Amino acid sequence: MELILSTKNERVKNWKKLQSRRGRQKSGAYLIEGFHLIEEALKNHAIILEIMISEEVAVGDIPEFNEAKQVEISAEIAKILSETETSQGIFAVVKKVDQLDKPILTKPFLFLDNVQDPGNVGTMVRTADAAGFGGVVLGKGSVDLYNSKVLRSMQGSHFHLPVYQGDLNEWFDLFFEHEFPVFGTELNEEAVSYREITPQVVYGLVMGNEGNGMSDELLKRTTKNLYIPIVGQAESLNVAVAAGIVMFSLTKIES
Repeated sequence: MELILSTKNERVKNWKKLQSRRGRQKSGAYLIEGFHLIEEALKNHAIILEIMISEEVAVGDIPEFNEAKQVEISAEIAKILSETETSQGIFAVVKKVDQLDKPILTKPFLFLDNVQDPGNVGTMVRTADAAGFGGVVLGKGSVDLYNSKVLRSMQGSHFHLPVYQGDLNEWFDLFFEHEFPVFGTELNEEAVSYREITPQVVYGLVMGNEGNGMSDELLKRTTKNLYIPIVGQAESLNVAVAAGIVMFSLTKIES
């Protein structure tokens, strides 16, 4: 196994650049950290370019990575690459997958409109995965899919379902062309409780910005806008919590 000890090594500098959106865009790759994410990547046939393992990781703890290129790194390098409080000392460089072609619509889709909190985005992608969705679309202003906090929150769900980035208006057009509804989530005079909606096999669900909600442009185009009745004293729900409630409630499970 190749050994790299210096933090000034050019490879180390390139790995470090993957912690920025610009670096990821330039290289076409991203960095993941921890045994679970790397195992999920391997299990789902992601293209792993390199696996970096700290010298502090016990040999017996290293699983079989088959043909993935492995590099042993110093504890100091592992420290500068890690973005977690308790690093497991293992990292991988993974090739980005750009979802370009729009799919055949057979399942619900989650649309995120200017959702900026990485934890919220990651949690919603993971919940969409759990709810059997066909995919997620990150609209304008939403946080980068490959942000380290998003990756940790998704827990590998982006390996299970496609995540697109694009203009939500184009996705609205696609759903309406096939006569599938697109539901907004906004409390206004025309909004109805999510409980009034019959579960659907295929639909789009839009979740908006944490502070400002959905854009007016998209709100005007939705089939119907939904809200979650609150019976306690809280003013509102976290966007990821709200998304989970609505996703599981609206999705019709085909037997």
